[in-house]
Amino acid sequence: MHEFTKDVEALAHEVLAYSLERLKSDPPLDGPRTEQELFAEVGNTITAPGLGGKEALKVFTDVLAKACISTDHPRNLAFIPSAPTEYANLFDLVVGASALYGGSWQEGAGAVFAENQALRWLSDLAGLPQSAGGVFVQGGTMGNLSALVVARAQARKKYPETTRFAIACSAEAHSSIASAAQVMDVEIIKITPDENGRMQGSELGKVIDEYHRSSHARIFAVVATAGTTNLGIIDELVSIGRAAHERDVWFHVDGAYGIAALCAPSVRALFNGVEEADSFIVDPHKWLFAPFDACALVYRNPELAREVHTQHASYLETLHDDSWSPSDYAIHLTRRVRGLPFWFSLAAYGTDAYSEAMEQTLTIAKDAAELIRKHPNLELLREPELSIVAFTRKGWKKEDYQKWSEALLADQIGFIPPSSHNGQSILRFAIVNPWTKISDIEMILATL
Repeated sequence: MHEFTKDVEALAHEVLAYSLERLKSDPPLDGPRTEQELFAEVGNTITAPGLGGKEALKVFTDVLAKACISTDHPRNLAFIPSAPTEYANLFDLVVGASALYGGSWQEGAGAVFAENQALRWLSDLAGLPQSAGGVFVQGGTMGNLSALVVARAQARKKYPETTRFAIACSAEAHSSIASAAQVMDVEIIKITPDENGRMQGSELGKVIDEYHRSSHARIFAVVATAGTTNLGIIDELVSIGRAAHERDVWFHVDGAYGIAALCAPSVRALFNGVEEADSFIVDPHKWLFAPFDACALVYRNPELAREVHTQHASYLETLHDDSWSPSDYAIHLTRRVRGLPFWFSLAAYGTDAYSEAMEQTLTIAKDAAELIRKHPNLELLREPELSIVAFTRKGWKKEDYQKWSEALLADQIGFIPPSSHNGQSILRFAIVNPWTKISDIEMILATL
């Protein structure tokens, strides 16, 4: 089972051929099928004698892969898709083939060194001090939770008599913040954003002060959003950071989608204030052209995270020296070096290429907004702040949006499920793929 036989070598060539063919041609959009349909075609794939590598690969490439929607298709504009570079995808194969472990410096020093250089680039973009550092975790949910656990630990040190804690965030904050509050068994205080959808420090300060006056609990962390998932709105980071720190509250920035745009000079000023964050996250698998799954979690003072997250056991003590072990900075122990494909792509292409690709997607978003503005049947919901373009179709009800979305995917034109804003159904383009052209947008708008 573990021998590298001629059959294994032949299969390796077939896997590489499949991967290369997909990279050099336009990815298929494809789409879901029912469990019954899939079972009728492939049956039970787990058998006593096994299918053999060649047959199992055929089942996957011919049937199962085609029942998945390609997140890197240029007309997949749903949620926040992905657009990994060719180098990032290819190096993901290397990561798997190398059997690398990324939990400790002792076992993965070279890989961790590379990941840390990618984290350093992100920290520098945000303007954090040289002492800042962190780790790549599975996704934004785990990144936010890990940072908030550290924030609460610091609050417990400062306020040992307090037994109940709370998180303050915008009503437009990502769902993972509410999830973190539930896991941590803390309250979540939602701040009403202003008329532009931004949480402001002035309102935040009032809510914190009133909460502390009227409750025995204490707000231990403020979460600002740097690019909301639905509309791409950036909270007013300068005033939020000031309001948090004046009240001795941890300032965390959830930039899972938006902070990637720190590398785009045209919008860099929108993120002023992030340099005051105690922690932030950004997902390279969203808008920094890396494959799933990779969330960069960065702390201003990583030693605080190490105190909280380091696991102790007799078999782990050999790892607890002065070296940098990624397992010490988040809620995990075993981890793959998920930041390596991002590092390889960044190192190979260079940071200028990343800035150019980012600006390209921002330009397409602006051009798409202009097309929508001129379309007789559509209304632009708001000017895009980053690369999310939201709009409505005149005269349509919720069911009309859903029918259109299903037909669009069935016709293999695009994948754009409806969303909602203030109780109203909307459509939105999440443009994070540099290969998305204005002609792709025109093709979709022609169906409206």
